[in-house]
Amino acid sequence: MPKLIQEQQKTAFDTLKKEFGWTNIMQAPKITKVVISVGTGRMAKDKGKVELVADRLAKITGQKPASRGAKQAISTYKTRIGDKVGYQITLRGKRAEDFLNRVVHIALPRTKDFKGLVTSAIDEMGNYTLGVREHTVFPETADEDIKDIFGMAVTVVTSAKNKKTAEAYLRHLGFPFKK
Repeated sequence: MPKLIQEQQKTAFDTLKKEFGWTNIMQAPKITKVVISVGTGRMAKDKGKVELVADRLAKITGQKPASRGAKQAISTYKTRIGDKVGYQITLRGKRAEDFLNRVVHIALPRTKDFKGLVTSAIDEMGNYTLGVREHTVFPETADEDIKDIFGMAVTVVTSAKNKKTAEAYLRHLGFPFKK
């Protein structure tokens, strides 16, 4: 049985303090929030499909998504300012931890041809962004109609100061990075 992220966070300071020379438990990084964003793309003109995306996101995360409007009018794509072009959800605290547990222990292993996460997606501020190509890897939506599949970007915002610290911290939490 893999350890939950909540359990791993409690032992992060003790495990990583020698590697980084930490003397205070407050120096250890923490997960600040998790941001999930979905672009509706070609589905933007069909109201039923856009609402379907919002409904499935709410099932996956347990929270109602906020719609995001277009900032510019682009005539090629037939969008106007304010048209719904995507959804975004910000999870904090227990909801963020529960979502990350589902992503790391359930969704990623169910992904087709999964060989591990890349460390190049960690930015210099210690945040990690991963892309999920199909929302159907989550068990909450696996039994539904499969014709409208969408992807999402999951950004894990940490309090780590740099890329090296964030990578060590996320490895300790159990993120399956490539070796």
